Amino acid sequence: MTVAAQSSPRMHRAVLVVSCLALATVVAAVASLNVALPSIARETHGTQTQLSWVIDAYALVFAALLLPGGAIGDRYGRRRALLAGLAIFGAGSVAAMTAADINLLIGMRTLLGLGAALVMPATLSTITSTFPGEQKARAIGIWAGVAGASAVLGLLASGLLLEWWSWRAVFGLNVVLAVVAVVGVARVVPETSDPDAPRLDVVGVLLTVVGLGVLVYSIIEAPTAGWTSARTLVGVVAGVVVLVGFVFGELRHHAPLIDPRLFRHPAFAAGTLSITVQFLAFFGFIFLVLQYLQLARGDSPLIAAVSLLPMAAAMMPCARMAPRVANRIGTRKVCVAGLALITAGLLVLAQADAATTYWLLVCGLVPLGAGMGMAMTPATAAITDALPRSKQGVGSAMNDLARELGGALGIAILGSVLQATYRGHLTSSDLAHLPQPVADKARSSLALAVHLDVAHQARLAFTDGMSAALILAAIAVALAGVTVAVLLGRVPRPRSTDEQAAAGEFPAQLLG
Repeated sequence: MTVAAQSSPRMHRAVLVVSCLALATVVAAVASLNVALPSIARETHGTQTQLSWVIDAYALVFAALLLPGGAIGDRYGRRRALLAGLAIFGAGSVAAMTAADINLLIGMRTLLGLGAALVMPATLSTITSTFPGEQKARAIGIWAGVAGASAVLGLLASGLLLEWWSWRAVFGLNVVLAVVAVVGVARVVPETSDPDAPRLDVVGVLLTVVGLGVLVYSIIEAPTAGWTSARTLVGVVAGVVVLVGFVFGELRHHAPLIDPRLFRHPAFAAGTLSITVQFLAFFGFIFLVLQYLQLARGDSPLIAAVSLLPMAAAMMPCARMAPRVANRIGTRKVCVAGLALITAGLLVLAQADAATTYWLLVCGLVPLGAGMGMAMTPATAAITDALPRSKQGVGSAMNDLARELGGALGIAILGSVLQATYRGHLTSSDLAHLPQPVADKARSSLALAVHLDVAHQARLAFTDGMSAALILAAIAVALAGVTVAVLLGRVPRPRSTDEQAAAGEFPAQLLG
């Protein structure tokens, strides 16, 4: 059901503002708490593994429930989904503000992820069902810009709050934003839905949540349990098996969450892979570097957040320029060049240690940001342009899923490599003079070790771990660049998706 025809320009603007506020509220929360990790570790005595969970509990649930969250909004009402999601997000933030135990904090971040999964898809669906055709493209562009900028804005806002208050103020900001968004949604957002939407694929949802949950849990816990331990290996294999079962189940389902046949189209597969790996590297890097800046270099939370501005300053103009360049020289060249710049930036940043000058960091941040800007927009276009008009909603949902899933995996994998290297490089001889309980705490987290007389050795071990993680990320991005180049090289001359559909290049299930 659409309300575009009955809407006024003033109402359109109000809906866009409120939808973007709700979007910014949940997207900023993916990255904003990274600035507060050192403070959280000091106050709650959380280990490095637990800090990974504080960030990834939100990102993982957000990613796993994003598609069913969108389906719920489409079927039962997007306004209802927005109000319910924001209420869950706000209530979880209130509870997190009072948490004294880090495990409770992790649980509340999980609850926030549930709320976010209802909010994000409903914001875009509300815009597309409310705005008339001639205004819809501009509104979607603004929505995409807010989605991209919110992570950086969240980091800056958190850094500013932490100059005067504790990490609990970050959740306080969540509460304020959620309350304002709820009031705005209740006042100006009309109810829209698709009563003919198919029933939710409950089995698919359960398989996705279980598969991703077991896989990410096993990766994050691997440094503690051991990478070759039975618990880690069985967990990884079990997670992969469940996800493979999900794929086969979706192939037989009449209304799947994701139709695996979409990946037969090389442009769709290339765009999805590119977005996933970009955000794997991006959010994994943010998780590492904000701890490095505060704990290894001794920067304040605000200085740490501001230090990343060169990355954003390079990302934004490159993102605006990328579509024009892609039209001139081709999507393939722009995507691969962007991924190559990301790889170069990560390799430069992998050289950082506690004594590194800020200018070396800038030399890595600028190509990293420029590469993200260049690769992100063409990759998104590759996903949506690969599908006929009737399936643009699927393309948008897949783009969001690739982004959030990549972020969750990046935090898990790079955080796990960091922790494993840190524990391995902080040797028994370094800690021999400490009582065993104190030595165990030093080995579990740099935030605790910096207050002991092994601070120098701990900083060296941490930067070694960050270097190993960023090199791994660079290798992943480089391999993705090669794969994207091969896939896009198989795309035939540009034709409209309707021409491709008429030629029978899409399975009947994709045409709706």
